[in-house]
Amino acid sequence: MRQKEAKYQFEAVFNHATIGMIIADSEGRITQFNRFAETQFGYSEEEVIGESIEMLLPVEMKERHIHHRDQFIKAPSNRAMGAGRDLFAKRKDNTVFPVEVSLSHFKKEEESFVIAFIIDISVRKKNEAELAESTEKIKIINTELEEKIDSRTKMLRETLAELEASKENLHKALKKERELGDLKSRFVTLASHEFRTPLSTILLSASLIGKYTLEEEDVKRQKHVDRIKEAVNNMRDILEDFLSLGKLEEGQVDVNMELLSNEELKEELYKVVNSMEQLRKDGQKINFECNADAVKVDKKLMASVLSNLLSNAIKFSPENSKIQLKCEMSNNVFRFMVKDAGIGISEEDQQHLFERFFRAQNASNIQGTGLGLNIVSKYLELMGGKINCKSEINVGTTFYIEIPQ
Repeated sequence: MRQKEAKYQFEAVFNHATIGMIIADSEGRITQFNRFAETQFGYSEEEVIGESIEMLLPVEMKERHIHHRDQFIKAPSNRAMGAGRDLFAKRKDNTVFPVEVSLSHFKKEEESFVIAFIIDISVRKKNEAELAESTEKIKIINTELEEKIDSRTKMLRETLAELEASKENLHKALKKERELGDLKSRFVTLASHEFRTPLSTILLSASLIGKYTLEEEDVKRQKHVDRIKEAVNNMRDILEDFLSLGKLEEGQVDVNMELLSNEELKEELYKVVNSMEQLRKDGQKINFECNADAVKVDKKLMASVLSNLLSNAIKFSPENSKIQLKCEMSNNVFRFMVKDAGIGISEEDQQHLFERFFRAQNASNIQGTGLGLNIVSKYLELMGGKINCKSEINVGTTFYIEIPQ
């Protein structure tokens, strides 16, 4: 009785499954063909029972499939087929469609049988094609946008040259477009602040490439070429962030949190520390210590945060001073600090330090736009973190960053 009930349940599951299911014997002959498979392939069960499974494949795949089938029978194991390659099936009307196939196996009275689970992925493939097409369109739009930016940048340079040639015209133009000019001025200064490190890397690597003229120095040349490429990519990323400042406030900046091992974390932090080389004043040193285990952060945002804090520490500290960078994991919170021995920040100014365009009173004669720390705080918010500051005038400043894990 139980055997009869079990058989009934199997037949119910088999015939009412929402996936194509085909059972074949060790010779590749079809023994069972469920209703969903009938819909997929256009054959009735009576038409396929006893026929070779290869009747459901395109002609060009049949011979190869026989070989794979024989190999499977020799060493059967449950597996998903098609990883890294496309699989196709053929309907009764000879139309071919993409499929995803999983295989299982069982024995009955010493006879081996294979169960194939078949999914028609035509819709998925169509969506993938449409996505690829959309991606290509976006690339074209981005290229056109870059061309427009280049064109407008060229126009701006020509305009500035004309204004410089005529002080009177410059005075009138600045009066009429004071607000626009102020915005452009702030943006140019901001770009200068953030681009300094990658530009310095490019300049240094470009100058060193010229010194490696021998064939055996190709490795050294390539190393500096790679540094230039990396710096250019960093500049591109920074520019994209600057152009998206408004989107950042609206929460439209993508965040990609990745789990980094201790070694990977150190590598990312060392990249930033090394990129500070050209910014350091005479005698300045950056002491780096990292005792954190695996941490989850957005590498790009973290690098931007650290670059900003280190460049500020360098800028506001005297020659022959030490800058400390330390990171650790404590109570499931990733913490790192940047400490300098610079000019410090007054208690009053610390209350407004992370506001957009804010400049401390004792920093008014030092170049900057007041956007850097605002960007830092926003990036940390996106990673679920926060930043605090402790400072004393003419003693130094320490920034504390926490990112919960």
